[in-house]
Amino acid sequence: MRRKIRMGIDNLAIKQLRRTYQTKKKEINSRLNEFEKFWSDRDDEEIFTELAFCILTPQSKAILCWDTIVKLKEQDLLLKGNVEQIKQALNCVRFKNKKVEYIVTARRLFMNDGRVSIKPLLNSFADIYECREWFVKNIKGLGYKEASHFLRNIGLGEDIAILDRHILKNLHLLGVIEEIPESISRVKYMQIEQDMREFARQIHIPISHLDLLLWYKETGEIFK
Repeated sequence: MRRKIRMGIDNLAIKQLRRTYQTKKKEINSRLNEFEKFWSDRDDEEIFTELAFCILTPQSKAILCWDTIVKLKEQDLLLKGNVEQIKQALNCVRFKNKKVEYIVTARRLFMNDGRVSIKPLLNSFADIYECREWFVKNIKGLGYKEASHFLRNIGLGEDIAILDRHILKNLHLLGVIEEIPESISRVKYMQIEQDMREFARQIHIPISHLDLLLWYKETGEIFK
């Protein structure tokens, strides 16, 4: 049974959101098409690159994290560098000591005869929710937000939400959630994700589009 979302503000904010969506819809579609093509066009190494990027993002600016990942790849360190070498490139990332350990641990998990192998695992799950659960439970540094971010970026997360601080702030302003939680348990994440999904249905904007739209509304850009 669908849950009717009660919006805590008048419809003006919803109308404004729809207007913004109409101006950015083409750009949002283009970005989502890029994510969708990623799965078919990119190899395991590039998928691992996206995983490493999402490991870096908590409490750090996404653009700076991506710049760091690009630097690591250019220096051939992401797959071959040791902890100290990688750490030197993470000066713009918060909690770099922990995050470098998370990247190296994940890299070790997916290495097979000197090559990264991650697509076979991703192909083995019955659905995206089972897949996300595995990554949250088995990859240090990934919570539900980061795992959702990773799966969306590689073209597998069309129906899941990336509940970062920008999205939560706007869901609160729109009246979708009563408050911004200080921390999010698994149950809370699923509840807010479902509320966002139902809100998206009610305003006729797909949840994958809504995610990027709210990110744009807060940051002024449509990134990854």
